[in-house]
Amino acid sequence: MPQVDFVYQPANDAAGMPLAVSIFADRAHLRDEIRDDVAAAGLAVRECGSLAGLLEGEPRPLGEVVLLDCPEVSGTELAALSRLDIRAARAGAHLVISTTVDALDDVFACCDQSAPQILVDPSRAERVIALGRVLARVPNLRLRELAEDERLTLLRLTEQVGQIAARLERLGTDEAPLRWNAAAFRFESPAPAYSGPDGDDGGERLVRAPRPPLPDPRLVRTIIRQRQLRAKFFDAELFADPAWDMLLDLTAARAEHTRVSVTSLCIASGVPPTTALRWIGQMTQGGLLERVEDESDRRRAFIALSDAAADGMARYFAEIGRSPKAI
Repeated sequence: MPQVDFVYQPANDAAGMPLAVSIFADRAHLRDEIRDDVAAAGLAVRECGSLAGLLEGEPRPLGEVVLLDCPEVSGTELAALSRLDIRAARAGAHLVISTTVDALDDVFACCDQSAPQILVDPSRAERVIALGRVLARVPNLRLRELAEDERLTLLRLTEQVGQIAARLERLGTDEAPLRWNAAAFRFESPAPAYSGPDGDDGGERLVRAPRPPLPDPRLVRTIIRQRQLRAKFFDAELFADPAWDMLLDLTAARAEHTRVSVTSLCIASGVPPTTALRWIGQMTQGGLLERVEDESDRRRAFIALSDAAADGMARYFAEIGRSPKAI
């Protein structure tokens, strides 16, 4: 991989020491690769070991950042991951997990406490960018408060940065560790304000109009198929709109009274799983999506529209007169 030089001043804690990082991965070559990138970022490696180490002996202090690779899940891995999720949440540690599409649903179900970043079959560049996002949340590196449109712009820009980094990774042959920039982005969204059908904010309205019913799911599925058909004739990147594609899929599912797994929603988004997961996290923080636990099986969890998002989708379809041509 070609060396990429960035300007970066290591983030320090109150004692003036670099942030500590814990690394857990069963694949030795991957542990070494992550450790090299962490060191190149000027961070301190507190612990570097296998997943089994999480279950052995008394729990040891975690680093402020925890990087974990979990490509497959068995009973042992699930136990280790659940334990780590709880420990990270209690300690306020930032958790980054890399996994595979096959293991995604299990990994997602295990992590309901720490709000981790989950990467699916990530490249080295994607792991480095994820670490940059963590550092953007550190108090002395926090970015100024951003307006909603700025946040979405930064989210799209970050995806472009990831694509550029991936291209550099494919072009290069030098496997030296990346030198990178911590000026990544933190993503938060305020709770969406209600907007009436006439464009007002509803602040002066004493009575809110009743919500219309959700659209016929057959109509929504037709719209989804039409949107997917575009990729047959044009480059799919021209129409990448994962937020809207996920809202459509979840609207149809809610009208059909079916549940949607995180893997299924990633597929519906039309973008790579890691990208979809970032959008799911952003939309969950923004109050559009909700995580729903499976009451009969704690090892499973689903994604659903929030009531506010369902209200917005119902009103949107009522406003456009249920016409696919208006989508």
